[in-house]
Amino acid sequence: MKNRTVLISGASIAGPALACLLTRYGCTVTVVERAPALRPGGQAVDFKGATHRTVLARMGLLDEVLRRRTGGRDQTIVDADGEPRAVIPGEFTGGDIEIRRGELSEILYTHSDCEYLFGDTITSLTETADGVDVTFAHARPRRFDLVVGADGIHSNVRRLAFGPERDYVRYLGYHYALAELGEELGGGDAVMYNEPGRMAAVGGPKASAFFVFASPELDYDRTDTEKQRQLLMDAYQGAGWRVPELMARIPQAREFHLDSLSRVTIDRYARGRVVLLGDAAYGNTLGGFGTGLAVVGAYVLAGELHAAGGDHRIAFARYEELFRGYAKVSQRGSAGPFLAPPSPLRIKLRDWTFKSRFLLGLMLKATGKFATDIELPDYASGS
Repeated sequence: MKNRTVLISGASIAGPALACLLTRYGCTVTVVERAPALRPGGQAVDFKGATHRTVLARMGLLDEVLRRRTGGRDQTIVDADGEPRAVIPGEFTGGDIEIRRGELSEILYTHSDCEYLFGDTITSLTETADGVDVTFAHARPRRFDLVVGADGIHSNVRRLAFGPERDYVRYLGYHYALAELGEELGGGDAVMYNEPGRMAAVGGPKASAFFVFASPELDYDRTDTEKQRQLLMDAYQGAGWRVPELMARIPQAREFHLDSLSRVTIDRYARGRVVLLGDAAYGNTLGGFGTGLAVVGAYVLAGELHAAGGDHRIAFARYEELFRGYAKVSQRGSAGPFLAPPSPLRIKLRDWTFKSRFLLGLMLKATGKFATDIELPDYASGS
């Protein structure tokens, strides 16, 4: 197999999943990650259907993922007085298998026998006839056969190899925030509250506190957490229910993350020796399929490189051919209007969806269909 040295940018889910597979195929893999270490905890992520289970099983990870799963919990939608309006069942929010993002990342990390460069980032990519010359913010320059951008919607690799983010990322009109405000916050219950264009939840699968709100696109430094906290508090001024209590805790939140709901649209996943994987290529924030797409995408990309003997031109074309149709689910809709409907009527209609077994069944059936909509090659057997 040629093209054996591979640099992967991103150590969340897609990057370690690909590293885990490529090292088994004999590649020498390096993963570079901007954060100083693996991020522990984090929101819950999920897998849905037979395709996701099959990939996890073929990677040898299914049993461990099942042992460490969290188990989806029902979430109650309440009004401003805390009275129940509807219940979102755990099977809807948690899929077939729910697990904390940090737990899944740790599992993938421990099964990827490769080099990790934490606290660093790529500063330039220069492709040559036989490799890619890479410079880093801290590590010495190196040459790799292939480079993979698995570094999320705000991908640094995509920016360096394809062009500016504005060309590929579309803002969907909403922002979200995750905050760890203490396990006691929800009293053991998962509860969600809505006002037009705003949602606040405690005790649910994402974090101890989770917020989604409609807004013009916000301009802020993504490294300035204090500014982000203030933006969230400004967005929820005048809100009812327990929101004032939650906002009072935001300045002291031990973990906090704010970002936009955005969708990535790109006409090709690869350019030369550089290829995109996961949210960098087909992300849709809070779309419900990001983790499954990342892991299945890693399985297909690694398998095609192995099947092509490392010929990246053949492998990248096959990866795109097989995967683009499956990833089309990420191009559908936005979670924003569903989680934070824009009017009282839309809130009522959304709640009725969960009160109707028929409508809920249709939604669960649709998500199951999307999750299995791919002909999954068995690369180990060559079929």
